[in-house]
Amino acid sequence: MCSPATNRSSYTTAGQAPTHNLTRAAGHLAAGTWTTARTTTIRTRIVNVAARLAHRARTIHLHLPEHWPWQAAFENLFTAVRTAPG
Repeated sequence: MCSPATNRSSYTTAGQAPTHNLTRAAGHLAAGTWTTARTTTIRTRIVNVAARLAHRARTIHLHLPEHWPWQAAFENLFTAVRTAPG
């Protein structure tokens, strides 16, 4: 039987691997220099967006900052994720 401390560390490691892989995949989908960027850089610049959600006429609008330097990378990622497979 494992001690609670050992068991807890295995859960965090198991949770971090998929997160790391998904962040790296997001970097590749964003294209450009993001394919070789570190996961911390991808997470802080593309994933953590200073955006505002607005609900109008039963649709959701995402308002991004006007002069956001990583807008092209976010749009590449968003387009790649929204595209239907096949």
